[in-house]
Amino acid sequence: MNKKHIGWKILAAIVGIPAFAALLGFTTMYLWNWLIPSLFNGPVINFWQALGLFILCKLLFGFSKGGGHDRGKSWRCKKERWKEHMKAKMEHLSPEEREKLKSHFDRCMTGRWGSKPSEETTGAREE
Repeated sequence: MNKKHIGWKILAAIVGIPAFAALLGFTTMYLWNWLIPSLFNGPVINFWQALGLFILCKLLFGFSKGGGHDRGKSWRCKKERWKEHMKAKMEHLSPEEREKLKSHFDRCMTGRWGSKPSEETTGAREE
C-alpha cells in the first residue's frame, strides 16, 4: 500500500469521525427538542446531553451490525431453520410414528382456521 493512501485514510478518519459524531449529536438533539418538550413536557437538551443520550442508548440497547437479514433474525431465516429442524426430527421417526404424527396434525388443522373443513362443519352445511 502506498504511503500517500495511508495519509488520506488517516485524514479522512480524523475529519470523518468527529463529523459523524456531530451529525449524530445534532440529529438526536433536534429530534429530542422537537418531540419530547411538546409531547411529554420534558426538558430541552443541548448538544453534549444529546450525544451522551445517544451513547447511553447504544450501550443499553447494543451496537447492532446490520439488519435482521444479516444476522439471521428475519422471519424467512427462522422459518427455514424451523423446517430444517423438523426434517431432522422426522428422519428419526419410524413410518408408523410419522403416520400417527401426520394424522394428529390433520386433526389439529381442521375447523374454523384450519386448512381443511372439519366433519361437523361439512355435516352441518349438507343438512
